[in-house]
Amino acid sequence: MRRGTNQGYWTCRGVVTFLLGTIVPIAAAQAQGAQTLPGLIVTVPPTTPAPAEESQPAQKAPAEQSTKGRKNAGSNKNKSATLDSSGSGKRRGARQSIVVLVNDDPITDYQVEQRSRLMAMQANIGEQAQANFKRLIQQESTNQRLRQILHETIQANPGKSREEILAAFERRKQQFAEQLQRQAIESARAAAIPAYRKKALDELIEERLKLQEAQRLGITIDDSQVDDIIKNIAARNKKTPEQFAQDLKRMGVDVNTMRERFRATLAWNAVVRRRFSAQVAVSQRDIDRMISSSAGNAEDQVELRLHRVTLPVTGKLDQKVMAQKLDEAERVWRNFKGCSSTAALSKQIGAKFEDLGPTKPSAVPEPTRSLLLNAKDGEMVPPNMSSKGVELYAVCGRKVIKANEQVREQVAQELQQKEFEVLAERHLRDLRQDAHIEYR
Repeated sequence: MRRGTNQGYWTCRGVVTFLLGTIVPIAAAQAQGAQTLPGLIVTVPPTTPAPAEESQPAQKAPAEQSTKGRKNAGSNKNKSATLDSSGSGKRRGARQSIVVLVNDDPITDYQVEQRSRLMAMQANIGEQAQANFKRLIQQESTNQRLRQILHETIQANPGKSREEILAAFERRKQQFAEQLQRQAIESARAAAIPAYRKKALDELIEERLKLQEAQRLGITIDDSQVDDIIKNIAARNKKTPEQFAQDLKRMGVDVNTMRERFRATLAWNAVVRRRFSAQVAVSQRDIDRMISSSAGNAEDQVELRLHRVTLPVTGKLDQKVMAQKLDEAERVWRNFKGCSSTAALSKQIGAKFEDLGPTKPSAVPEPTRSLLLNAKDGEMVPPNMSSKGVELYAVCGRKVIKANEQVREQVAQELQQKEFEVLAERHLRDLRQDAHIEYR
């Protein structure tokens, strides 16, 4: 038995090498895979981009306010029960302390902590988890625990062969490695949480403003709408909503924190569309221009109506001649006032003028092709050299001769979304400027 212990101990000493060389990639994969669990593999209703972060005072700071904000503050009293759908505010103890009042609507330390945890779950912690795992397996305590596991395995299997004992030890060794992996992932995620506290607080402040504006406009979001999003995320992770909530809880996040975030997103989308739908208009010309500028889109055929001005270079090429031709071409480019002026400008310098008519972009070499596709109608692109001399092209119009209707609809939605985002960001900035925000 003594001999068996020595042989097993030799195997145990080799475990660290096994863990370091084989389990580390698994740890990295688990660290990466764990991030898809908390709802990162589903597209939720799109929100508008948040404004740039504002610096938060380290301690108690003067309230952000304006005259309008002070007047609004009174009208927003007692709104927290309506606006806070997370249930998070019901927690007791120190975490219930208020850190910010937004138009008298409180944000608690617990809510900031929960939002920080939710944000940290989306962080890329793979490298940090892998580094933590390597550090764990190199600790002397890890070797001591492996020796203990080996000893326990031998004691629990009297009379078994060496192969049977080692097989049992391998199973327990794998379980121990998985425990270390989980520990490495959890410590990496915990280390990421403090870095998200400022972002979490800023996001919660903006959500309060969004929900208050929705309430002012009489917009309400049914629980069923939020439930549908949670169900969708859970289904994509092959979980029931209850199982998904438990998974979040094990990672230190209340599912209501996620629900609150989605509720604010849905409410703000409704606010933006109600306020700005009449201002957002996308023309067919806008759609054509975006389609035509999408290089590599095989479904769309675009024709450009082009003018070309050529300054021929004949005889011996030298720097003096080239410099003269380029100067003349740049003078045409600077004086270009639209396609009606192309012929006259060409005549002034004795250049060759051509109305190429409808031309497929593929007929024009790069990089001129890309410049033309991105140019506006009535615009001349800078001069370039070719085998014929110095050339200038002007875009005098364009026509989409073939475009998939589904693609056009998608492009229209993208253009509308961009306009909504600009208007929404501006409106949120105004709401924050007029708000009474008091840091505790």
